[in-house]
Amino acid sequence: MVGKVILVGAGPGDAELITIKGLKAIKEADVIVYDNLISKDLLNYAKKDAELIYVGKRKGRHSFKQEEINKILVEKAKEGKLVVRLKGGDPFVFGRGGEEILELKRHNIPYEVIPGITSAIAVPEVAGIPVTHRKVATSFTVVTGHEAEDKKEKQVDLSKLNADTIVILMGITNLENLVKELLQNPKRSKDTPVAIIMEGTTENQRVIKGTLGNIVEKAKKENARPPGVIVVGEVVNVLE
Repeated sequence: MVGKVILVGAGPGDAELITIKGLKAIKEADVIVYDNLISKDLLNYAKKDAELIYVGKRKGRHSFKQEEINKILVEKAKEGKLVVRLKGGDPFVFGRGGEEILELKRHNIPYEVIPGITSAIAVPEVAGIPVTHRKVATSFTVVTGHEAEDKKEKQVDLSKLNADTIVILMGITNLENLVKELLQNPKRSKDTPVAIIMEGTTENQRVIKGTLGNIVEKAKKENARPPGVIVVGEVVNVLE
């Protein structure tokens, strides 16, 4: 008998920000396949005999390839087990959830998706930055700051994005190049506010604020490092 895979969004970092439905799935799972960016406190809710499989990625350390993760999900489900794929943020916001679903469908594995609170909105929010505000920002866009290396050409061109607020995920290590692109955008200037929020919603949260003209220097001085969210636009200072 084939089991089932549930993709669960663990939220932006704070364990208490997971949904009730997501927590219920964790408690019932036979197998939990989890990432680096989830709160490890969530694993305390797993059954005593649940199998916990870490497949996260950390800079400078071994990481599972996506194909290997897909294989684990399929194999465990074919053993008749209830498998929870626990992913940071939301499974479909730069979480490769779509790739995993396609693999499950290819093997006729039943699946379910339980949304999670994406860090793109929650992390700025907890840091006092609304991604929209009717006086300064009526639009926002979320982009990756690190595109897949196997792409033939880039899909994100920051010099052409017209949204009032730009939220960049996975961009801290590429900050200098991102700032150069943003400064080529007619809508931006060296005075455009920027915030870098590291380990957002957790007890280790740090925020660095500046402008496109000085944020690279500030980030180096304050040793900015992943995981983090970058917010660009007037909303950065709107609540001050």
